[in-house]
Amino acid sequence: MDAPTVYTSTFTFVKLQYDAQFHRLDEAIAVVAKSIPGYLGEETWENASTGQISNVYYWNSLEAMQQLITHPTHLEAKSNHAQWLAGYQVVIAQVLRSYGDGRLSAPLSDRPSS
Repeated sequence: MDAPTVYTSTFTFVKLQYDAQFHRLDEAIAVVAKSIPGYLGEETWENASTGQISNVYYWNSLEAMQQLITHPTHLEAKSNHAQWLAGYQVVIAQVLRSYGDGRLSAPLSDRPSS
């Protein structure tokens, strides 16, 4: 049996200074993402040597991902990114395989691997 299709949207950035508006929008975007059918989870990683932070969102469809991308709160944050971020990049990908030893709790750890 084939594993269900999974997509990721990885948002990598370097932060400048966060303010109250950033924190409000960041929290609101997290709530919106978690409310979208098809949201599977997320992880955040930071590279201390470069200052880059990556948020990886997992989705069961491109349509679910698109709901977040086009949500008004996300669009508001995107239009103001230059005041909080020193640069960013987004990578959209399809997960081909996910596996492990079963001891790590991760967004895809309970899904069948292909």
